[in-house]
Amino acid sequence: MTITCFIRYQIDPYKRSEFAQYAQNWGQIIPLCGVDLIGYFAPHEGSSTIAYGVYNIDSLADYEAYRVRLAADADGHANYQFAQREKFILKEDRLFLKLASAPHGEVKRL
Repeated sequence: MTITCFIRYQIDPYKRSEFAQYAQNWGQIIPLCGVDLIGYFAPHEGSSTIAYGVYNIDSLADYEAYRVRLAADADGHANYQFAQREKFILKEDRLFLKLASAPHGEVKRL
């Protein structure tokens, strides 16, 4: 069963370009650490302070192994340091969900 991790960020609206760089960096790093990255999403319309990172992983055990690989990755460590130094992330929450609507497009009569 694949689970999807949604990371919800509250970011400094005056540092959106820093968050965009952070997201671009993860776009290169995360797949190399073995996770199916869906993407990072930055504010466009509406809220200027909410952003998301989304990826799929096979299990919570695989998530824990991924976190170990990520912590050992020099580029990953540098990206964490970038975020801490620039302070563009004000709050970060993780939520793990499973897809409940698949398969899409199949019509089932009730």
